[in-house]
Formats: sequence, structure tokens, C-alpha cells
Amino acid sequence: MRRLPPLNALRSFEAGARSLSFTEAARELNVTQAAVSHQVKSLEEQLGFKLFHRLTRKLLLTEEGQKLLPVLSESFDRIAATIRDLQRGADDMNLSVSLTPAFSSKWLVKRLERFWKLHPEIDLRLHHSLQLVDFIVDEIDVAVRAGGGSWPGVTSEFLVDIDMAPVCSPALLKGPNPLRTPADLKHHNLLHEENYEAWVSWLTLAGVEDVDPHRGTTIDDASVMIEAVAGGRGVALGRIALIGDDLASGRLVRPFELSLESNIGYYLVMPPDAIRKPKVQAFRAFLLAEAAAENLKRKETRN
Repeated sequence: MRRLPPLNALRSFEAGARSLSFTEAARELNVTQAAVSHQVKSLEEQLGFKLFHRLTRKLLLTEEGQKLLPVLSESFDRIAATIRDLQRGADDMNLSVSLTPAFSSKWLVKRLERFWKLHPEIDLRLHHSLQLVDFIVDEIDVAVRAGGGSWPGVTSEFLVDIDMAPVCSPALLKGPNPLRTPADLKHHNLLHEENYEAWVSWLTLAGVEDVDPHRGTTIDDASVMIEAVAGGRGVALGRIALIGDDLASGRLVRPFELSLESNIGYYLVMPPDAIRKPKVQAFRAFLLAEAAAENLKRKETRN
């Protein structure tokens, strides 16, 4: 068993010995000068020999103090370096990703198990926001955002498009006003994600003139809107990339095949130098592969 003096006493001596000043040591350790002096005196009493010659206006190391100082300094330096390396290593295993709630819940989450199997050493930290992030201030490594793919000061890579199509609960295909043609939408509540423009464009594309695209309910979160649709609360223009599982399970149906092509998509966004990090490289490769598989599947379905 090691028999060592208290760590605080050793730190006080080492700091005072390096600067030959209890005042400087106190400032470095964020304690009082009296506390440093007390710790050093207690250490000398425990060791049984003096470590300093205390002169009128200065300190000098005794022979014993001169021998002890480099051993302690090297030991403390090694401890500090090891802790830094461990913290850096732990941080390297954490990947902070900023996403919109809808993309996270309806697209990414169902794919995460494959990522964990590929990279069990990486711990994901998912942060949800509808706003662009400050990568430095918010300590974010990468983000997924919807848009045209051009944002200042970052690099972006296309993942999937944001084409939209009318979706509803299967219950709306039956009843007194079943959805059979686009004109039947006049009997149902229209759900809007951000504004009315998407419905204006789709109804124009469908050649429908007697349905008012400006009526209905606005919900500013795509995932919440999908739940409202599944509950039979209306008809929405769903983002096709986000509703694959809901369509496959039958929770949602597409009453009409006509879709509205978009000039925006979901993009992987990051600072230019982020790609140097192995954890970012791993997540980027995974997302691009998953997106490519999704795009191929949708292309084959259309064909």
C-alpha cells in the first residue's frame, strides 16, 4: 500500500516551488496564501524535513525540496496529459447531430440500429431543432437540414428529395364523402405544414379549381401533421421520404398518385473541416449509403 502525503499538500508545495512564491501558488490554485503556507508547513511536518528556506522576502528550496520538485512536476504533468487524452478520446466517441424532429423520427431513427452495428464505438447525440445551428457555439458536428443545398460557410451533400403527395387515413376512402378524385378534397379538412403554397401548387397541377387551398389547419411540424393525418383529422401533402413506413403499414394511404416535385431536399450539412474527423466520416458514409438505397427503391417503384 502506498503511503503518500495528502494531494492538496503536494500540489501546494509543487506550485510554490515552481514559482518560489506562496502568493503565486495561491493564485494558481485559487486559494489563499495562508492556505498554501499551511499546506506546505503540514507537509514538512509529516515528512520530517524542511522543503523551503524562508527568507525575508523570498523562498529558496532546500536540498530535499530540489529533489522532490521535478518528481512531483513530472507526475502532475503526466496525470494532466493522461486525463486530457482520455477526455479527448471520450469526446471522439460522441457525435453531435442536429436534425429536424420530422426527419429524425420518420427517417433516421428506424435506420439507427444498422449504424450502431457498424459503429458501436460511436455514441450519437441527437439534437432537434427547426433552425440552422451555429456549429461552434452549439457544439454540433453535423446537421441535416431541408433546403436548396446552399448555406454560407458550410459544405452540404444531398440525401433525399422532398417531393410531396396527398396522404390520408384509410377511413377517408370510405364514408359519406369518400376520396375518389381530387375534387372530393372540398369535403375534407386540408392540413398545411408551413403555408398554403404547396396545396396551391398541387391543386393547380391536378387541374382542380373548386377546392380552396387556403382553408384548413396549419401544423408547423411534419411529424405531428403525419399523426394528425393518421388519426383521420384531414388530408395533408406528406413528404414522401418521411412516410414510407406509414404507407407500408397501412396507417396512411395515397388517395391519388399525382405527386408534387420539389426543388428542395434534405442535405447533410457540416463545417468544411469536420470531415477530417473519423466519426464524421463514418456517419456521412452511413447516411449517404442509406439515402442512395432509398432513392434507388423509390426510382424502381416509379418505374
